[in-house]
Amino acid sequence: MTTTALDRIDIKILNELQQNASLTNVELASRVNLSPSPCLARVRTLEKLGVIDRRIAVLDPAVLGIGVTAFIQVKLERQAQPSLESFTRSIDRLGEVMECYLMTGDNDYLLRVMVSDIEALEDLIVNRLSRITGVSSIRSNLALKRISHKTVLPIDTNRPVQVKPCSSSRRLDRPAKPQYDASPQARIDGGMNLETSRILPGDGQYPSSLP
Repeated sequence: MTTTALDRIDIKILNELQQNASLTNVELASRVNLSPSPCLARVRTLEKLGVIDRRIAVLDPAVLGIGVTAFIQVKLERQAQPSLESFTRSIDRLGEVMECYLMTGDNDYLLRVMVSDIEALEDLIVNRLSRITGVSSIRSNLALKRISHKTVLPIDTNRPVQVKPCSSSRRLDRPAKPQYDASPQARIDGGMNLETSRILPGDGQYPSSLP
C-alpha cells in the first residue's frame, strides 16, 4: 500500500488541532505560519488520508455527574471467533463502556467504564455484563484517582511520519457530523466491595450467571 509522508507543517497542524479542534481555519493558519487557503487544503488532505478521524468535544464528567471509573476484566468460556464477535456486538451496545481491548494473558478483555455511582456500576456488572452469552467471569477494579489522561498523540515535528491512506471500508461508518465523547474521570465518593490495587477489600469477582 502506498504511504504518504507528512512534513513539519502537517505535523504542526495536527498538534494544533489535537490541542483545540475548534480553531477556525484562519486561526489555525496563523499558528502554523500559512495563509488560509493552503492550510485548509492540507487539513482536507489529512482528513482524506484518515489521519484526522473526526473532531469531537471532550466533556467534563464531573459536571455531568459521572463520577466513577472502573476497569473490568472479562473472561469468556471459549475464545472461538463466533464468541468473540458476539461479545463485541454486545459491548458496542453499552454506552458506559468507554474502551474495550482484547488482551493477552488470563483474561480475554479489559474494559474501561464510566458510571454515575457505585449502584450504577453494580447494575452494569450484575444485570448486563454478566448476562452476555459466553461470559465466564468478571473481575472489576475501581479507579481511586486519575493521575494522567491524554488525548494528544505524541507526534514530533523533528521526526518523519509515514501514513497509509485509510481504506474506504474502514470509513463507511464514519459519522457525517462531529461526535461528542466524555473524557475519563476517576474520582469516587465511597467504597465498594470490589478489588482495587490499594485499599478496598474483596476480589471483585462476579459470577457470570444469576440465580
